[in-house]
Amino acid sequence: MTIHMIWAEAHDRVIGAGNTIPWRVPGEQRIFKERTTGATVVMGRATWDSLPVRPLPGRENVVLTRDLSWAAPGATVAHSLDDVKQDDLWVMGGAQIYAAFLPRAGHIVRTRIDLAVPGDVLAPELGADWVVTGTAEFEAPTGVAYVVEDLRRRDPA
Repeated sequence: MTIHMIWAEAHDRVIGAGNTIPWRVPGEQRIFKERTTGATVVMGRATWDSLPVRPLPGRENVVLTRDLSWAAPGATVAHSLDDVKQDDLWVMGGAQIYAAFLPRAGHIVRTRIDLAVPGDVLAPELGADWVVTGTAEFEAPTGVAYVVEDLRRRDPA
C-alpha cells in the first residue's frame, strides 16, 4: 500500500480556520487536482462536510468517521485506518486524519504558501525522517508566492 499525503499550508503550518481554507490563491488548488484525480482520496467527516462539491469528481472518496450510522451519496465509509484497503491513496485531511496516517505514509506533497493567516488547524510537524526530493516555485496572479514540495520518508540507516 502506498500512502501519499497532500496539503497546503500558510505560515506556522496553518491549514484551516473554522472548517474552511483561510485563503484563496489562484492556481494553488490545481496541484491537488492534478495529483489526486483518478485516485482514492481519504478524509475525515469534517473535511467531507467542508467540500464545496461532494463527492470530489474523478476520485474514490473515502470518509473516515467514528459515527457508525453516517453515510453520504458518493462516499465510501471507513471507521478505522485498517478499514481503508486501497493500494494507492491520498490523505487530504483534516488534522486528526493526517496525524493518524503520518506513521504509515511514504510520500507527502506539501504546498507552502507565503501568507500569514490565523487558523485553528495545523499541518503535522514533520521530523528528520522526511526529506524534500523536489520543489517547484509559483507566483499567483495576486502576487502570493507558493512552493510545492515533494517529500519522501528517509530510509532508515
